[in-house]
Amino acid sequence: MPTPTSHPRAAVAALRERPTADVLIIGGGINGIATFRDLALQGINVVLVERDDYVSGASAASSHMVHGGIRYLENGEFRLVQESVHERNALLRLAPHYVRPLPTTIPIFSTFSSVMSAPFRFLGWKGGAKKERGAALIKVGLTIYDTFSRDGGRVPRHQFRGAKASKELLPKLRDDVKYTATYYDASMHDPERLALDVLFDGLAAGDNARAANYVEAVDMTADGVRLRDLTTGDEFDLSATLVVNASGPWTDLTNDALGNDSAYMGGTKGSHIVLDHPELLEACNGREIFFEFTDGRIVLIYPLKGRVLLGTTDLPHDMNEPIRCTEEEVDYFFDLVNHVFPSIEVDRSQIVFRFSGVRPLPKQDADSTGQISRDYRVEKGELHGTPVLSLVGGKWTTFRALGEQLSNQVLDVLGVDRVLSTDGRLIGGAVGYPTTDDERDAWLAQHGAVIGRERAATLLDRYGTSAEAMIASFASADDTPLTSAPEYTRAEIAHLVSTEQVVRLTDIVLRRTSMAFVGAVTGELLTELADIAGEVLGWSADERRDQIASAADYLADVHGVHTSVETAGAA
Repeated sequence: MPTPTSHPRAAVAALRERPTADVLIIGGGINGIATFRDLALQGINVVLVERDDYVSGASAASSHMVHGGIRYLENGEFRLVQESVHERNALLRLAPHYVRPLPTTIPIFSTFSSVMSAPFRFLGWKGGAKKERGAALIKVGLTIYDTFSRDGGRVPRHQFRGAKASKELLPKLRDDVKYTATYYDASMHDPERLALDVLFDGLAAGDNARAANYVEAVDMTADGVRLRDLTTGDEFDLSATLVVNASGPWTDLTNDALGNDSAYMGGTKGSHIVLDHPELLEACNGREIFFEFTDGRIVLIYPLKGRVLLGTTDLPHDMNEPIRCTEEEVDYFFDLVNHVFPSIEVDRSQIVFRFSGVRPLPKQDADSTGQISRDYRVEKGELHGTPVLSLVGGKWTTFRALGEQLSNQVLDVLGVDRVLSTDGRLIGGAVGYPTTDDERDAWLAQHGAVIGRERAATLLDRYGTSAEAMIASFASADDTPLTSAPEYTRAEIAHLVSTEQVVRLTDIVLRRTSMAFVGAVTGELLTELADIAGEVLGWSADERRDQIASAADYLADVHGVHTSVETAGAA
């Protein structure tokens, strides 16, 4: 990463000028951010710090799904399924700019397989050989799932097709397919941007809410939590009445740094790859292909942003080791494509992006990683007289409910009553978002008069109604398309950098935009982005070169993206 600079950051200055809070949240993943938003809306003096960029850890490694957790039924986790379905349906209403219905099709190759073993798994029996679930069992599961999905009536009921109809729907499926089952969950095409909307909702609550990225909690004493600004190396103390550890899979490591050993976490690694593969994209026919592979893992083939996402693995991981998608996992993904689409060839030249993360799961003695509970809980502790709440578990779909429940525990400790609920509260760019054709036409007519209808439509789809502030800024900015990525403009990037706490070049290509995900990052693009960000943030020529080189190294190491920055003039 780039060497520390002396540039002051407003977000960090706000912490140093007022180094006290009712609540300090450590961890800027989706669950920490959701809790931050909820507490901010209650008027609580709350601070959130994240040692990297926001939503850059486990929350950045999701399968881009908002789902009810149909497979949790088999483990008997009915409470989690009910909550997940409720929250899925709610997010379709509360964040329609980022969350949309997703038809999901399960190819089925037997009728009665696993019927006898499923009840035993439900009752907690862990033995028996792994067998692919057959149509009868899947039918029962989907029927139960539909009963949970009645909440809100946001998605259609499941549909079964026989072999002939299945091949008509998905002609590239293997010839021995007996059935397909299609049900609806939801997708989030930009999870990082959804999380940023949640964050900025919290910050908009008032000066009682403060947040800073690239700030690490390194110790805790009677004076408070010692924080380190990773952009300058400076350290300072912040005292809080209560500390929330929302570090996800790093929860135990954070507790250790604070001086409070714990052994709560037992997360598993999940990896994905993204392919630029038109044939496979067409074969999916606009739906996620979701199925059980031969080893019992639930895997997916998912069309997204003109690319195809393949995932995911479920492997034990030591949090002291790097989190990377391995070549063995890539081979595994290619095998799963061959399992359902045997005529379609895939190879490594088609991979444009890889990513991997660790699920923040509890430490459990389970027969397989798939049987570890996906539910969440809060562990209560105390250090130097300060209550410390450690979040164990949590997933994207239930972030709002989790944030509210964790917030309730915080309010109880503080002796403060809840002012409002976030249930039913629109998120970020969903406020005023057009949900009918007439509303969309009116919005595009208004803003298209300023920047052109096509450009307005692009920004609406990309940011929701948050695009309105961006469009207003274009009047005094250079809205010239980028040479190396003309779907974006200089003014658009400058607005993101100036308003969304961008610190590093990787923040832009990985989280403020989808450039890296779709395989659009080149050395030329990094150079162009560094020039724009440098103008906004005051980077020197040396700092720009450091940012380019650091981003190129990071993308190659972590995501398998090779940019050839040398040819772009970055020494």
